[in-house]
Amino acid sequence: MDLEAVIGNGCDRDWERVDPSDVEPVRFAVIGLGWFTKGRALPALEASERCVPTVLVSGSAEKAERIAENTDGATHGISYDEFHDGVATDAYDAIYVVTPNALHMEYVETAADHGKHVLCEKPMERSSERARELEAICASAGVELMIAYRMHTEPAVRRARELIDAGYVGTPMAVDGDMSQRLLDRINPDPDQWRLDEWLAGGGALFDIGIYPLNTARFLLDTDPVAVTGTTSSTHDAFDDVDETVSFALRFPDGVTGRCYASHNARQSSSITVTGTEGQVRVEPAFFQDQSRALHVSRGDGRARIELEPVDQMLEEFDYFADRIRGDAPIYPDGDHGRIDVEIMEAIYEGAADDRWVSLE
Repeated sequence: MDLEAVIGNGCDRDWERVDPSDVEPVRFAVIGLGWFTKGRALPALEASERCVPTVLVSGSAEKAERIAENTDGATHGISYDEFHDGVATDAYDAIYVVTPNALHMEYVETAADHGKHVLCEKPMERSSERARELEAICASAGVELMIAYRMHTEPAVRRARELIDAGYVGTPMAVDGDMSQRLLDRINPDPDQWRLDEWLAGGGALFDIGIYPLNTARFLLDTDPVAVTGTTSSTHDAFDDVDETVSFALRFPDGVTGRCYASHNARQSSSITVTGTEGQVRVEPAFFQDQSRALHVSRGDGRARIELEPVDQMLEEFDYFADRIRGDAPIYPDGDHGRIDVEIMEAIYEGAADDRWVSLE
């Protein structure tokens, strides 16, 4: 196995199937204009050759119009009600849903009624039952559904998966992942924010950031856990309704084990590591967008740290979606992939509540 050949791919877009100059850009209606959309999503869409943010949708038409005036490519700023009423349907081809988790389905349903494709933020809904319904809505309407796991197009993670697939670590034996941040300090100090509302979010640290090591473990190993358990805790009054911190263990097929940790009240940190019979591959930092990615690899007596050129993870994700919409290659991660994550997280909560392993088979 040639390590240099794999690492030499660097930030190559090995997923590209369609030349952007041969097709029309995908026009997006962006649903939800919070800090993440304004700070991360819209700049990426503006920079894309494959996408255009033509319609911006918010609870306030005035807010949407104001942001649209300062967004390249935007032609409409409309309210949620106007979106549901069919305003500006001729101005977009797909929607990007970045509302609170429990509100995803209603916008997906409206988009599907109008024959529009869907890029839906993770987790795809607040429960597996609603995720299954969302998936069925898109399937029935014949529209494409992708769940926005930006790690799937992050070059460092893709190179790590190539190394694992090529046998660099030997037979995988264990995966370890973590993601933590101080939510109230770094993201939003409001104790009444939707991430701390169990009905809107579906869960706390697990649903919001624990999903990163969980899903990336699934992606790197290319398999799903067969059993899980976990523990949750909260020390701050703001986390009375949801978990502040979660630790969970996973059993994968063929005896592979996993350990993951996520916290909304700990120092910012993130990593994902796969250890095998012959070597180890780790991505650290792993999940936060504003950090440069590095691959840490070891095999035998050899060790290396490979820094990859930073990419805009949101741009990579949007361009991948557009590539699939304008081409005929299948979308991955699709709705089935996203629903499985929600089922796994529900099982982790069940295991935490009952102090037992929960089978997923």
